[in-house]
Amino acid sequence: MPSESAEISVEGSRIRLKGRLDAPGTAKVWNRAVKAADKGAIVDASGVTYCDSAGAALFYELEQGRGAKIENLSEDTRSLLKPYGEDAFPKLDGGKQRHESAPVAIGRVAVALAADLREQLTFTGQASVALLAGVMNPGRVRWGDMWHTVETAGVNALVIVGMIGFLTGMIMAFQSTVPLQQFGVDIFVVNLVALAMLRELGGIMTAIVLSGRSGSAFAAEIGTMKVNEEVNALTTMGIDPVRFLVVPKVMAAIIVTPLLTIYANVIGIAGGLMVVMIFGHPWAAVYNQLLGAVTMNDIFAGLIKSFFFGALVGGIGCLRGLQTKSGASAVGESTTRAVVSGIFLIILVDAIFAVVFYAIKL
Repeated sequence: MPSESAEISVEGSRIRLKGRLDAPGTAKVWNRAVKAADKGAIVDASGVTYCDSAGAALFYELEQGRGAKIENLSEDTRSLLKPYGEDAFPKLDGGKQRHESAPVAIGRVAVALAADLREQLTFTGQASVALLAGVMNPGRVRWGDMWHTVETAGVNALVIVGMIGFLTGMIMAFQSTVPLQQFGVDIFVVNLVALAMLRELGGIMTAIVLSGRSGSAFAAEIGTMKVNEEVNALTTMGIDPVRFLVVPKVMAAIIVTPLLTIYANVIGIAGGLMVVMIFGHPWAAVYNQLLGAVTMNDIFAGLIKSFFFGALVGGIGCLRGLQTKSGASAVGESTTRAVVSGIFLIILVDAIFAVVFYAIKL
């Protein structure tokens, strides 16, 4: 038997609905009913023979959205509207924004930061245990994924790291040569560039580039897996996501960051020395000045930090990916948080190392 189609008739301010208000029937009469209904209109539902959630949505729109009065609505249909009463929706307070006092806002931010710090500490513990387990039992590490990450995060970053290192060395040399020339000591630009690159800028610039390039990629990859429920599927199968996803990426970041730091140091010092030679100093004088300025402590001071920077870049990127929530913009938010958190923590750790190295006279 063919289904009874929904129909609508409008007589002045009275709207009469009849037939089946299922999805197809509701779609048929929706526009005309909503257009005809206004405050004071009366909707006669006595002819409605069937009503599902689609029809209930139409009656809700007519009654709550347009201000019409519904008459002769059956008890079954009325029961469908009960969950959507006024009490079920939050009051918008007339569109006025709710303003919080400064102490409340500060407290809310402090609680959020404390919760995030707790998650970071928990994740650090889990990742450390998983890394130690991987070192003790290499067969559990996904070496193929790790070497692939080494290639994408390390080899493919050689060009951008080299360009930034070279330009950084050149800029420092140009900015410092002219002032030092006034005192006749512009040859000490070699000392300035070499020490700055080896102890600070080589490592920190490399780490920042990796945070923006690879840390965000880690967060996007794991975040997409989280949105697609692939991480939950791993957990359901008894596979630890930290061991399966995080360990290869963190190990790769710890390996490539010191190597890229050495590369950036060499390229950056070369850029600075080239500028010094452009200003008239011979290669022999520049070379001897470089050998006298640099010690092994300067080289090790930068390299030691690069291992920690690598762990930070990999760990923060993976953590933000695992913290990804649902929604279309969740992955983008995670990548942004990975970059911002990574850069902040890199600067913070570098400041701590500066104090420690000063205390131990390194």
